[in-house]
Amino acid sequence: MATRDKNLVPNEYYHIYNRGNDKKEIFLNEKDYDRFIKLLYICNTKNNFVFRTSIVRSKINAFDFERGETLVSILGWVLMPNHFHILLISHRSDLCEGNYNPITEFMRKISTAYVMYYNKKYKKTGSLFEGKFKSRHIGEENYFNYIFSYIHLNPLKLIQSNWKEEGIVDKNKTVGFLEKYKYSSFQEYFGIKRKQNNIIDQDSIPEYFNCNHVKELFEWIKTE
Repeated sequence: MATRDKNLVPNEYYHIYNRGNDKKEIFLNEKDYDRFIKLLYICNTKNNFVFRTSIVRSKINAFDFERGETLVSILGWVLMPNHFHILLISHRSDLCEGNYNPITEFMRKISTAYVMYYNKKYKKTGSLFEGKFKSRHIGEENYFNYIFSYIHLNPLKLIQSNWKEEGIVDKNKTVGFLEKYKYSSFQEYFGIKRKQNNIIDQDSIPEYFNCNHVKELFEWIKTE
């Protein structure tokens, strides 16, 4: 995959991803996953905020935080032990002035906030991620479908590392695992109600995309 698109332009879909330095884990326990997931929602705002002040001291659920105007629309995401993937688009051409870019600003906010949390918690210093985030432009229908599937099937590596090469061994186990995996947007598309639903903007899904794609994934897993 390409490492970084030079120009992240409005009204285009992008696959955003990054991983830990030297492929080290960036999520060590459930609280780490939980913090990054909350940041996916909270950092998607033009406004400045401090997590401890805006969320902890205010004693509110992070997903009830009043963000105001958002920077991007997130259509899919997944967190893995040492990396993450995000599928997004920004409709904010009004914010593209000078060097300011809403996608870059969103990623700056979420990366900075998580690294500060991680380094303080684990008494670390320096960089956590493997350089700047990577991006790839999604310009065709087939590629959008592929990336959507790629993101939501990524967790299968955790129960069968060779599933792409060898095929899925236990299909019932696979379906159950994906349905229960909390660290992705799979549950949103499968119809499970939870606070994390607020991260996703399904209204920004392209018209050509089949909204029953998750069910099709299940059917493919069961029959392939």
